[in-house]
Amino acid sequence: MSAVLPATAPGHRDSRPAPRLPLTRLTLQALSLLACLLLWQLACAYRLNLGFISFANTPRPAEVLQAAWQLAQSPKLWPHLSSSLLRVGAGFGLAAVLGVTLGLLIGRLRPVRLSLLPPLEVLRPVPAVAWIPLSILMFPSSEGSMIFITFIGALFPILLNTIHGVEGVDPRLIASARGLGTQDWRLFTEVIAPGAAPSIVTGLSIGMGTCWFCLVTAEMIAGQYGIGYYTWESYTVQAYPNIVVGMLVIGALGMGSSALITWLGARLMPWQGAQR
Repeated sequence: MSAVLPATAPGHRDSRPAPRLPLTRLTLQALSLLACLLLWQLACAYRLNLGFISFANTPRPAEVLQAAWQLAQSPKLWPHLSSSLLRVGAGFGLAAVLGVTLGLLIGRLRPVRLSLLPPLEVLRPVPAVAWIPLSILMFPSSEGSMIFITFIGALFPILLNTIHGVEGVDPRLIASARGLGTQDWRLFTEVIAPGAAPSIVTGLSIGMGTCWFCLVTAEMIAGQYGIGYYTWESYTVQAYPNIVVGMLVIGALGMGSSALITWLGARLMPWQGAQR
C-alpha cells in the first residue's frame, strides 16, 4: 500500500533550494570578458565621444590581436618577458623576506615597533616614481635601480599586512599556549606566525600587484628591455595597438602571479580551509 504524501499547507514555504542556473564560475568569467570586448568594439566602431573620454583614436580589438600575434612571433618577446620577470622576482623576493620579518617583529615586540615603525610610516606614502631619481644616484647600474623600485613598491603592503596579522591573533590562543608551557620562540613560530599567515598571504598578493605597477614605471625611464619599456616605446613610435598589448601582458602577468601566491598560501594553510 503506497503512502500518500501530505499536501503543502497554504502559506507554508518550500524549504527546498531553488534550482540554480547552469552557469559555472568559468562560464561567468568568460562571459564577463566577452562583454568587455563587445563594449570595447562598439565604442571604437562608433567612435564614442562622451566629452571627457573619446574612443576615436583607440585601437580596436582586432588590431590589438594582430599586434599581439606579431609580438608572439618576434625574437624580442623573450628578452622583454625575462627581463621583467627577473626584476619582479628579485625585488619581490627581497621585499617578502624583509617585510614579513620586520612585520612579525614590529607587530610582536614593542621596542622594535617604537623604533622602526615611525620612519617606515614616513617613507610609506612616498610613491615609487619619486624614488626613481634617488635610486639612479644610489645604484651604479640601471638594473639595480629598477629592482630597488620594485622592492619599495612591494615592501609596504607586505609589511603592514603582516603587522595587522600579528596584532589580530587571538590573545586567548597566546594565553593558552603560554599556559601549556610554550616558550617564546615556539610561541612565535607555532602560534603567532600561523595566526598571522592569512594576512601575510594577502599582503604578498597585494605586494606582487604593486611590484608590477612599480616595475613598469621604472622600465619606462631606465630600461632597455621589459614589458614596461615595450609599452612606453610603443607610445613614442605611435604604435597604439602595441600599447594595449603591453598593458594586457602586464595585467595577465600580475593577475597570474598574484593568483599563484594565493594558491600557494591556501596549500600551506590547510587549517583555513577546515574553518570554512
